[in-house]
Amino acid sequence: MIARVQGSVIVTILARIQVWMMTIVVTGAVGTVAFGVGPASAQAGSYIIKPGDTLRLEVLEDTSLNRNALVLPDGTISFPLVGVIRPSGRTVNQVQNMLRGRLAPNFATPPTVHVSVAALRNPAEDLADPQFDIFALGEVLAPGRKEVEPGITLLQFLAEAGGLSRFAAEKRIELHRTDPQTGQVATFLFNYRVPQGDGSTINGGTRLQAGDVIKVPQKRLFE
Repeated sequence: MIARVQGSVIVTILARIQVWMMTIVVTGAVGTVAFGVGPASAQAGSYIIKPGDTLRLEVLEDTSLNRNALVLPDGTISFPLVGVIRPSGRTVNQVQNMLRGRLAPNFATPPTVHVSVAALRNPAEDLADPQFDIFALGEVLAPGRKEVEPGITLLQFLAEAGGLSRFAAEKRIELHRTDPQTGQVATFLFNYRVPQGDGSTINGGTRLQAGDVIKVPQKRLFE
């Protein structure tokens, strides 16, 4: 009788252990799938950063440097003590190592730097209509709304707008881009005389997006 009871208890315990182990496996599988969806998957060090992504940059030794940085259309960001760097086309780990190396001369020992992706670029941008509107104002020969093809660059659009007038401030051309989620407008400078960009300005190969506004100011006196 005692042997039968002991045997029944052992069977019950083994059954419970089997159910417990199956629960762990299922829970782990669900967790893995959930982690692979959305921006969280971009935290992996192998994720390739793209224009439009927002990076979270943190320096353990100086928290005043911590900030979010939007990767500009030309693939660059600006960071204190470092200046302009180009994360686009690099992995998160590569940008982290690059930023640590650039910051090192400003610290007694190489700082502890953490880079992650705070937000991915809006996938809807890849599903845009075949044509979209760009706006030109100021010192161009044909200002107004222009319907353009995807992939058009800043320099190509200036040509589409008839080129610059003789009163144009060629070094201070502005690209205004509105964030559709926040409504905030970001302004990027372009120097027509340095079309490849010079670190503080975007390059003429920057691809335009729907709703972009190109403003060409008038020259100042002696400019």
